[in-house]
Amino acid sequence: MGSGHRLAAKLPTKIAGPPRLTINSEVATMEYLRLKASIPIPKVLTWSDDPSNPVRSEYIIQEHVEGVQLHGTWPSMSTHQHMLCTKAISFLIKEMAALDFPAFGSLYFSDSPIDHPIFWNTSPGELELYGGPSVDCGPWMDPSSYSLGLIKSGYTRIPQGYMVKDEQLPYRGSVQDHTELMKASQKVLDRLIQDSRIQKAASPTLIHADLHKRNIYVSPDDPTVVTGVIDWQSTSVEPAFTYCNETPDFASPPSESPLAEVDESAPDDQKKKLNDAKICHQPYDVYMKGLVPKLRQAMLLDPALFRPFLYCHTTWRDSATALRQELMELSARWSDLGMQGSCPYLPDEQQVANHAKLYEDFETVQRLKMWLRGSLGTDSDGWVPNDVWEAAKDAHRAAYNEWIETARNAEAKGDELTVEKADRLWPFDPR
Repeated sequence: MGSGHRLAAKLPTKIAGPPRLTINSEVATMEYLRLKASIPIPKVLTWSDDPSNPVRSEYIIQEHVEGVQLHGTWPSMSTHQHMLCTKAISFLIKEMAALDFPAFGSLYFSDSPIDHPIFWNTSPGELELYGGPSVDCGPWMDPSSYSLGLIKSGYTRIPQGYMVKDEQLPYRGSVQDHTELMKASQKVLDRLIQDSRIQKAASPTLIHADLHKRNIYVSPDDPTVVTGVIDWQSTSVEPAFTYCNETPDFASPPSESPLAEVDESAPDDQKKKLNDAKICHQPYDVYMKGLVPKLRQAMLLDPALFRPFLYCHTTWRDSATALRQELMELSARWSDLGMQGSCPYLPDEQQVANHAKLYEDFETVQRLKMWLRGSLGTDSDGWVPNDVWEAAKDAHRAAYNEWIETARNAEAKGDELTVEKADRLWPFDPR
């Protein structure tokens, strides 16, 4: 601006979420937290959720965040600074989680449904983009109605048979496979949600939906001081256990790091990164269990009790095999996990054997993703900073060629992996 002040403008894309609701909820959430907590959130100066305005788009205009993006400065920080920064962010999470709510859903300036992508089919390739319906978008007064909303959301993501591409790999599952899994999931969730331990771990909780390094700003003089947290889109009040599924990237456990497999011969910088991951995750885990009672209830329970809630609505996106694996593990461990009676999902030996073959392909895709994250420096969705896009694109192409060459050699030996199958297993679209 002419005065020297800087502002930030945000315009949503179609895949950001439901029209009007996404912008409205993001602004309401930011304003609520500015009033109720000491989290450094940029002030919203003006906004509109009406696309008929003079700009011809919904928008948010907010103060510019002071500081530098943590994603950019993290590599140059010392291990001690990483620890202190992790501690500072953990205390911000404590503030958010300490706020109490009577129900599950999104915050608004008036009563409206949830805008979280869990319940709106607006991710790339989902039917809402093309006019398909989303149903039961809340709010919900109890965990039972929330879990039923998940099941309904999962059903709406399953397309009609004529819309399914013929080239889908078997591990992704047919429309019938997904429909049967949704029916089984509903029965399983109904039983799980009756357990008092899960009810205690399902307290309505509000925590930033994407609290990763690229959404956190720190002081350029002292990167352990958080100066701003941005991108509150889709942040909503969820059962506490949903936040235990994914650790922020600044504190990811070594087992989730693309560098988890480095050995003694690895370069020193890779060993340092892996050691830092261990050092940052340990205090983060302690802080969450010690400072955030709502999360502690969930973190002390076996994750197998929660994963069906987390994956049932994304079965079409993530594959039938992914959800079936969670249901099979839960079924096999039902009594050991302290659940009464028998699990509503009881696969027979033939189903278990068929699943094992499909799960091999699913795991191959996951290993490819992890390999690409490490070699390209991306997040789990393939995101890279703009300034390294061209280099990442070239490296991605080289990695793809290497993978295809591996498949070509395997096919020549008569192995099961063919070039065609290898291409279909590749996790990212660009070739």
